[in-house]
Amino acid sequence: MDLVGDYASAGFLGRLGFGTRPAVVVVDVVRAYLEPGSPLADDAGRFESARAGAARVVEAARAAGHPVVFTCVRLMAGRADAGLFGQKVPGLAVFEEGSPLADFAHDPAPAAGEVVVAKQYASAFFGTSLASTLNAWDIDTVVVVGFSTSGCVRATALDALQHGFRPIVVAEACGDRAAGPHEQNLFDLDAKYADVLGELEVIDHLTAHPGGAA
Repeated sequence: MDLVGDYASAGFLGRLGFGTRPAVVVVDVVRAYLEPGSPLADDAGRFESARAGAARVVEAARAAGHPVVFTCVRLMAGRADAGLFGQKVPGLAVFEEGSPLADFAHDPAPAAGEVVVAKQYASAFFGTSLASTLNAWDIDTVVVVGFSTSGCVRATALDALQHGFRPIVVAEACGDRAAGPHEQNLFDLDAKYADVLGELEVIDHLTAHPGGAA
């Protein structure tokens, strides 16, 4: 079955493209997904490969003068502020205050002056100031990288669309604990909610269209 052709003939897989003012949102690139022995880490190096891709996208964005925003999950001890999400996913305990697994990776990591958005749920937009910050910067395009493809990346890209931003998801710069959920969610995002593009295409665009500091 030609899945792409089937979706396209049904009216999916439209293109949004880049606007004129992109920002990169780095979703939860933290040690919990990368440290051996962490319950959220994988054994195949998928998160590490995505981390390296995210670092390259961030480097290109910074060099071209585009804003970069980092997100992280920050929960109270006992997950009292995690609501039903904390009940559904007990593994979120790695993000409780004091856990070193909640710390950012060595690269990419927030630079001085870059905005860090702390969240309790999957989407970087839900219950946070992210949309207001991006609107204040006149951002029209959100380039999404990070962890995990089927969870916080997907939720962030979907909410970016619903907040009126053009979501661009960078395929190689997003990671999941298994190949199936990663690939299936990239396909579904590309069909319905975002443009899923390759790392080189995104870096080329960010480099060719430099911006000003936010």
